[in-house]
Amino acid sequence: MELANKTIIVVGLGVTGIALARFLKKRGALVRVTDQAAEGALGARAQKLAEMGISLELGPHRFQTFKKAELIVLSPGVPHTIEPVLRAKARGVPVIGEIELASRFINEPILAVTGTNGKTTTTEILGSMLKNSGFNVFVGGNIGTPLIGYVDTQQKADFIVAELSSFQLDTIDTFRPRIGVLLNITADHLDRYPNFDAYAASKIRIFKNQQPGDIAVLNGSDPLVRFLTKPLKSTKLYYASLNDEDKGAVINGTRIWFRFSAPKKQNHSGPETNLAACDQSFLNVSKLKLKGRHNLENAAAAALAALAAGALPQTVQQALNRYQGAAHRLEHIDTIHGVEFINDSKATNVDAVIRAVESFSKPVVLIMGGLDKGGNFQALREVLVRHVRKLIVMGKAAALIESALGDAVPIIPVASMADAVKQAYRVVSPGSVILLSPGCASFDMYDNYAQRGEDFRNTVENFKMQLS
Repeated sequence: MELANKTIIVVGLGVTGIALARFLKKRGALVRVTDQAAEGALGARAQKLAEMGISLELGPHRFQTFKKAELIVLSPGVPHTIEPVLRAKARGVPVIGEIELASRFINEPILAVTGTNGKTTTTEILGSMLKNSGFNVFVGGNIGTPLIGYVDTQQKADFIVAELSSFQLDTIDTFRPRIGVLLNITADHLDRYPNFDAYAASKIRIFKNQQPGDIAVLNGSDPLVRFLTKPLKSTKLYYASLNDEDKGAVINGTRIWFRFSAPKKQNHSGPETNLAACDQSFLNVSKLKLKGRHNLENAAAAALAALAAGALPQTVQQALNRYQGAAHRLEHIDTIHGVEFINDSKATNVDAVIRAVESFSKPVVLIMGGLDKGGNFQALREVLVRHVRKLIVMGKAAALIESALGDAVPIIPVASMADAVKQAYRVVSPGSVILLSPGCASFDMYDNYAQRGEDFRNTVENFKMQLS
């Protein structure tokens, strides 16, 4: 793909936007970055662009800028449906996202992971399984380093393992993962998509360009996933639940069993041929450090993808035993006087909260709230009645959550994380869990979910010191 001397607009100046601008500038493109934020809100990011000699246009997007472009590249946080983008496309200006651009410069096999929940955990486990098998692996995308950052450094990995969001999949065109993983589809981001069907359609795009011989790893216990992936051309591997003719993995107690039929005769080697030696093998998950049935499913999905890529069962087992879990995902912070404090700040939708709460056999005091993304909080009623003793609510969605769940469980509204921890501890009993699992975005009070999780961690540490 020739970039030199092309007028290219990068929309959005986040981490990915900066990486895009740097990459394009190095390759001789005439780059302009546009962002709706004020310069003061961008801080050091604006300074970085100035140092690279890249022009920055701030404030409301100007169609005059977009229509002059020979290519528009969107950062993941920018909807592909905003007016200037749609008008530019109507005039024939190509519009792609960062993942699409990066993929056009990548020849290495890509293993891509998406789903409403579990993406980061599965991506990290998959990356560690391949690394433990002796492969040189790049792990990034929606976590860590943007995919364009890998291209920019001119690394040469054996495999690319990429976490992908629905926002990133919205703007792909030719992107083709050799192995694609779809974990689940439940309601999320309905503040950005017109309806659930549109959101689900974005997730399925991960398989848009797969061909026979490619692999699709699918959640067999999710009826919607099964239905939407019926037309796929690629080989399907299911996990969690297998029908009679399915190939894949099934969870039975402390073991993940693999079942693969003999591979069809074919004229090429590929992921499917790697699986024959793994038929009837199993992983022991008794030493898995992650809580919850959903994390067994994440482990099964990662293992299927790793085995299909050529990893060996024994090295996959070793990696699974070592994996410590990701920050802000059912992360144990401390135990104070018999009360566990768990940070699940990454749970930004209702389904993630359900999975988190169901991970504990102990009574739970739950902390929720933040910026609503169009979630159906009513769906929490059953699990709250069974597991939650008190619900602490905070942030802009507090009143909405209280309205939906006030007759299901006692609710205490608070104004800050410090108040949330204090009130939760006041009503908790020894042998219980205080769980931060917000079910909402963080942007009303924090820059991101990680900052919210760190606030919870620091608040718990300070609270412990006050008690001592």
